[in-house]
Amino acid sequence: MRARMTGKCNNITLIRCYAPKNDSDEEVKDKFYLTLQAALERVPCHDLTIITGDLNAKVGEDNTNNDRAMGKRGCATMNENRERLVDFCNMNNLVIGGTLFQHREIHKLTWCSSNGRDKNQIDHMMTNGKWRHSLTDVKVKRGADIGSNHHLVTASVKLKLRSVGQGSYDIDKLKSSEIQKAFILQLKNRFQALADLDEEEGNADEEINKKWDKVTAIYKQSSEACLGYRQKRGKEWITPSTWNFIETRRALKKKRFRHNIPEAKGQIPQAV
Repeated sequence: MRARMTGKCNNITLIRCYAPKNDSDEEVKDKFYLTLQAALERVPCHDLTIITGDLNAKVGEDNTNNDRAMGKRGCATMNENRERLVDFCNMNNLVIGGTLFQHREIHKLTWCSSNGRDKNQIDHMMTNGKWRHSLTDVKVKRGADIGSNHHLVTASVKLKLRSVGQGSYDIDKLKSSEIQKAFILQLKNRFQALADLDEEEGNADEEINKKWDKVTAIYKQSSEACLGYRQKRGKEWITPSTWNFIETRRALKKKRFRHNIPEAKGQIPQAV
C-alpha cells in the first residue's frame, strides 16, 4: 500500500508492505522485492519516504560494510531475509530506523510467538538516507490494545528544512554612480505612481499596514530591477591556481577509479 501526503514545505510518501517468511520460496521473495522496488521508483526523489511493515527479517547488530543501511542497535540473530533487506536498502539509499537508537530490548522486539518463548525484531521502518537525521526515534510500544502478536512500532520524525529564499540583494553595486542614479529613478517613478493612484482612488486614509506593504514592495521591485541578488562566492583564501590543481586532481582520481589504475607517484599535482 502506498500513500502520498502533500505538505507546505515537503511531501511525505508512506509505503506499507508484508514480506514473505524466511522459509518461503526464493521466487516468492524475488517477486516481493521486485514489486517493492517498482513502488519505490514511483516515489518522487524529493519526498520524505517511509517504508514500514513486517519484513520478516532479523537484522541483528552487526552492520559491518552496511553502516549506511543500518546502525548497531538492532537485536536478535540474523537470518537470510536480513541479507535481502539490507541489500535493498543499500541499493536505494535507505536506512533501517530500528537499528539506530539505543533502547531496552523490550522496546526493540516487535514480535512474540503464541507460546511466548520466541521474540524477534522483524517489523521495520526504513527511510531514505537524505532524511536520516530527521528521524529522531524509533521505538516499540507494547501497551497498544490490538489483536495481534506484533507490537506497535512508532517513529518520531522532525523535518529540518533549509531556507530556499533567493538570498540578499547585491548592494555593492550601489557603489557605481550610474547604478545609484538608476536605482533612485526607479524609486521616484514607483512612488509617483503610487501617489497618483492614491489621489485617484481617494485612499488618503488607507491603513498604515497596507501603506507599509506598498513601500516595501516598491523597494523590493526596484532592488530586483537594478541590483539583482548577490552571487555565492567561493572561499577567498583559496587562489584560482589552487582551485585548478584541485579540479585536476579530482579528474585524475575519477579516471584512476574508473579504469582501476594504481596511482603513480607524482601523477597528481599537489595544491600549494
